[in-house]
Amino acid sequence: MRYSVIHETCYRYASPVALGHQLLHLTPRPLPWQAVLSHTLQVDPQPEELQGSNDYFGNPVTHVVLCSPHRALRVLASSIVTVDRAASAQATASTDAGTSSLSAANVPSWRAAAAAVAAATNPALLRASEFLYDSPHVRVVPAVRDYAQASFGAGRSVLQVALDLNRRIHQEFVFDPRATSVSTPVETVLSERRGVCQDFAHLMVACLRAGGLAARYVSGYILTEPPPGQPRLVGADASHAWVSVYCPMQGWVDLDPTNNLTVVDAHVTLGWGRDFGDVTPMRGVILGGGEQEIEVRVTVHPLD
Repeated sequence: MRYSVIHETCYRYASPVALGHQLLHLTPRPLPWQAVLSHTLQVDPQPEELQGSNDYFGNPVTHVVLCSPHRALRVLASSIVTVDRAASAQATASTDAGTSSLSAANVPSWRAAAAAVAAATNPALLRASEFLYDSPHVRVVPAVRDYAQASFGAGRSVLQVALDLNRRIHQEFVFDPRATSVSTPVETVLSERRGVCQDFAHLMVACLRAGGLAARYVSGYILTEPPPGQPRLVGADASHAWVSVYCPMQGWVDLDPTNNLTVVDAHVTLGWGRDFGDVTPMRGVILGGGEQEIEVRVTVHPLD
């Protein structure tokens, strides 16, 4: 599949901003199954510095410095991306960057997988082991362990555990954009049974880590379909989040608990980290500004 992705972010400030430093995770990550055919970034006002690099996890990032006083900031990221996981799954399943197909062959039990990652006897396992532990937005509290326990049957494989969590979170939680904020802890999402894709991804990551499995938070976009007979609306989409779990001998497997999906070709990957804080689309520090308003518009359009 080939997609056009437009991500527009607008900040409006109550008073002038004298100085701003922004870190952007708005460039899709080149991957074995994902090719970035083009990417442009427009920043208004014109920044004094704009520099691209990779973060600790290998995700593309852009550093922006604004030194001219301004009362509004607009960032427009435009990308054309092709996604073809099926064609690359077999070739990349044994690599750290690879995402496997859901084959039942050579899938270890979750206990064996947890033991292998904990021992970290090769580079791929060592890299995966970084995603075993608590992070600022994902804490394995007792309530999380209690909820996760039902999915960790004694004889289940890693994939069976992950798929069961994926299904349960989709069925037992309500998508409600007004129920949470960026800082809502996992235990609150668990008790209220409401949230958005970010919350459900955090919860599933926490549950997987509770069983000793390596799990990372993935940020990106998903193709959504308009209602029957209605046109695709510009700006009607949003950023999306899902989960990647490490399965020895299979590689990383991506699952979407918000939609109870195995991630295939409808998801565009920006990057991954321990949680949302590692791959926030746009964050920074400003001098001045006072109160601020933010508007985000995302459009994912299939080109094939």
